[in-house]
Amino acid sequence: MANVPKLNPTDFDASTGSAADVEAVMRKFDRESNTRVWEGTPKIIVGVVLVAFSLFCLYVTLFANLMAQVRMTSFLGLVIIMGFLTYPAKKGHVKPNSLPWYDIVLMVLGAGAFFFYAFNANAILNMRLKELLTNPLYTIVAVTGILVMGELCRRSVGLPILCVAIFFIAYTFLNGKTLPRTAYEMFYGDNGILGTPVSVCSRYIVVFIIFGAFLEKTGVSAFFINLANSLTGRFAGGPAKVAVISSALCGMVSGSSVGNTVTTGSVTIPMMKKTGYRAEFAGAVEAAASTGGQIMPPIMGAAAFLMADYLGVPYSNIIVRAIVPAILYFLGIFIAVHLEAKKLGLKGIDPAMLPRFRSLLKDTYLLLPLIVLIVLVCSNTRTMQFSAAVAIVVAIAVGFLNNLTGYYKRAAAGSAAAGGEVVSSFTPRTIFDALEQGGRSCITVAVACGIAGVICGCITVTGLANKLISAIVGVSGNSMLLGLFLTMICCIVLGMGVPTTATYCIMASTCAPILIQMGVPAIAAHFFVFYYGIVADITPPVALAAYAGAAIAKGKPMATGVTATRLAIGAFIIPFVFAASPALLFIDTTAIQVIVVTITATLGMMGVAAGLSGYLLTNMNILERLLCIGGGLALIVPGTLTDIIGLAVIAAGVALQFFRRKRAA
Repeated sequence: MANVPKLNPTDFDASTGSAADVEAVMRKFDRESNTRVWEGTPKIIVGVVLVAFSLFCLYVTLFANLMAQVRMTSFLGLVIIMGFLTYPAKKGHVKPNSLPWYDIVLMVLGAGAFFFYAFNANAILNMRLKELLTNPLYTIVAVTGILVMGELCRRSVGLPILCVAIFFIAYTFLNGKTLPRTAYEMFYGDNGILGTPVSVCSRYIVVFIIFGAFLEKTGVSAFFINLANSLTGRFAGGPAKVAVISSALCGMVSGSSVGNTVTTGSVTIPMMKKTGYRAEFAGAVEAAASTGGQIMPPIMGAAAFLMADYLGVPYSNIIVRAIVPAILYFLGIFIAVHLEAKKLGLKGIDPAMLPRFRSLLKDTYLLLPLIVLIVLVCSNTRTMQFSAAVAIVVAIAVGFLNNLTGYYKRAAAGSAAAGGEVVSSFTPRTIFDALEQGGRSCITVAVACGIAGVICGCITVTGLANKLISAIVGVSGNSMLLGLFLTMICCIVLGMGVPTTATYCIMASTCAPILIQMGVPAIAAHFFVFYYGIVADITPPVALAAYAGAAIAKGKPMATGVTATRLAIGAFIIPFVFAASPALLFIDTTAIQVIVVTITATLGMMGVAAGLSGYLLTNMNILERLLCIGGGLALIVPGTLTDIIGLAVIAAGVALQFFRRKRAA
């Protein structure tokens, strides 16, 4: 949800990439990092526009009683204005205070198209379909709005999702839909741009994005890193374990794989390299953990709000079901980094250099905004947007409380965990900056949701979803495993280079119904596509989070991506578990079944992690690795027989390790 923060050269040492190295990589691979440069008065004006947008969104979602069409079109019109003020036409455009005439024209035309709909919503909705289709004015307005939205998508999100949208629009035309009809369905209808993704974005997601911006200003990220240091920093390979814990905690707030990798990685990656980890491994640990932050309750990035809306269940229902899979995911990474540390003989950080856990207790009030949010959301006494607004107020109060307790001075002067990020007091200017950051962070999410709506609309209008369901069900036959595998490949391929939110929207419309048709419970099906949309951020060849980690660690990008995929193996396995055994998601189960599945899956993750790392009690030979991986997979697959076989196979691998180490001693 948050933008990649500005980095200071002091955030890195000589063994790691400089701030300039990271920014260069981000400008090359991450569209969100290619922004205009504003200085002086223009910078203030653009900041005011972004702040005004944030305040408008808060007002509309909390107090205004607008028609859905008016709310969404006004929202998108403002997003287009902010988008063209933020993103240039091509990469590397860094000329200060430059806004070409053609960008002004596109901005006015695109925003004007959506505002035209907003001001004429009642008339358009009451107009006969034939009149809409035969009046060229409405077709021109619709086509203009869609084309300008597509151009902004190219600038801010990237080409992959735009190419997918163009393919589906072309498919719509080939199926006999005329231009006026397609323009009507995609622009004025409920299944196009103004579909579920933009509806949820304008109602819920935007408020939580603004909340995340305020939460970062309270210094909670530095607190999370210090907390992780105090808990695990002293143990073998401590910095890598710090990266896993802090990235899980920070990632659930930021909702951005790349942003979280850069934020926490600027602190944890240099620490890992100093401890003795290879550059590629250090970058991969941070990328894998940061990507997993989006599956970590209670916030889980933007896509979780869409999931709640698609399924028609309370958001609290989603975050409760996400707990066990998220724990298993991070446990797998944690075990992998521990075994790597043992394999390399690495030590932890000198305890004298670490913050003391007891001294951090006085700063636990920083968690109040999150606690308030969780209580309000889970109690279902208030709407999600109201709960987020209350949490924003609490975050502001915590920020001012920091001034009284001296937290900022302690964070800046204490340990390296502050990372140069928390150095000033909380002031009215901080509130302005948080609103500005929140408004800017909304642009890519809103644009991705709009284009995802177009894709979903094309799929609905042409009936393509039913054709895909029939095709995959036909290919897989009665094999659920094959159907799950084909769906996984589809999600990862479509998710490469595409924001998680947009990927989930597309997958929820195409692949989730396939799994439901095959007998997978609806919640498990949506979690399945959600997970594979996320891991695309670390899956080569397009692995933006891994590239960010490699830039900081000065490692090889592709090798970092491959290592990150290995570390995040849990994200590739766990969805198969809860698709085959929904007990992991608390679906149609008992407490005993949940406990058994959790324990066996945990043991299985340990076996797989050991086999992939090549170390348990000592270095493994190929037979021992195969036994641990095979036994681990058998334990992860639900079923009494597979559990017994898995335990026996892993026990054999451990026994071989034990006796071989004993002989060597």
